[in-house]
Amino acid sequence: MGTVHQLLLDLGKEGALKADVDRPVIEAAAAYLTAEDNETGYLYSGWAQAALPHKRLADDALWQVKNDRVTLVVQPGVRVVEDGPPVYVGVPYGSRARLILLYLQSEALRTGSREIELGRSLHAWLRRLSIPIGGKSMRDVRDQAERISRCRMSFEIKQGARTGLANQLILDSAMFEEDGGKKGLQFIETATLSQTFFEQLKKHPVPVEEAAVRQLANNSMALDVYCWLAYRLHSLTSPTPVSWRALYAQFGQGYGRIDNFCRKFRGILHLALAVYPEAQVKVEERGVLLNPSRPPVVGKGPRLALVPTRSLLKL
Repeated sequence: MGTVHQLLLDLGKEGALKADVDRPVIEAAAAYLTAEDNETGYLYSGWAQAALPHKRLADDALWQVKNDRVTLVVQPGVRVVEDGPPVYVGVPYGSRARLILLYLQSEALRTGSREIELGRSLHAWLRRLSIPIGGKSMRDVRDQAERISRCRMSFEIKQGARTGLANQLILDSAMFEEDGGKKGLQFIETATLSQTFFEQLKKHPVPVEEAAVRQLANNSMALDVYCWLAYRLHSLTSPTPVSWRALYAQFGQGYGRIDNFCRKFRGILHLALAVYPEAQVKVEERGVLLNPSRPPVVGKGPRLALVPTRSLLKL
């Protein structure tokens, strides 16, 4: 259990807030520890090693992340319009794209089906994550859903001397509807994962806790770091150092200077660790040291066993 969790146990939430720990970290850890739901989500392991952009790119720009394990390339899709040539819709980006993808993958494994509803079921799931349904938030969700439906991606994964390449669409099919009669603005109601992606997901799923995702739902890099730790830590057999340069290659797209990224990453890491108490990770001068740790999902036992009583956290 991390320092922030021990502070909450020893001092309660109000006492922990007086300690030298960032308030968002305390808030996330306290909310996670006292969450009563214990649902599990799933994502393909490739996404835990290389992720989507955090910010919007030019609509016709492709996205690439390359590290020593994985190369991810995402190509933007196009939309046909009535009065002109097809237009690029851009690659998916940000926290909303990640949440939609997590929902698609989790539902596919939960139901055993590639066909997934993106209407009321998605809305209900977003509400559980405290994402507002309506206004700008819903427009962002619809925009990212269309980007996901139209883009094409490739994962190139290295394992020793072997390299595997998977070129695929995320979705085989989707059903669009006009959004309030506004010409050209569409959103998805149902979708079908591509057979190739579905098979890879079934072979290489990474389980994550919905209660943890909820606390990181508005921070795309924190979501990426949490999923990466959920994928890496439980498979380690000995302490494993990861250099700042390697972290920069995986998570630092958009940062011109590695020192600026390092400062940002430290805070993001602490936020991700706030919702992963079992993670044993140490920040060092040359990077981070990953130690073998229990995965975040190890069964269906109640998370509240991590604290003696709800009142101890003085919520």
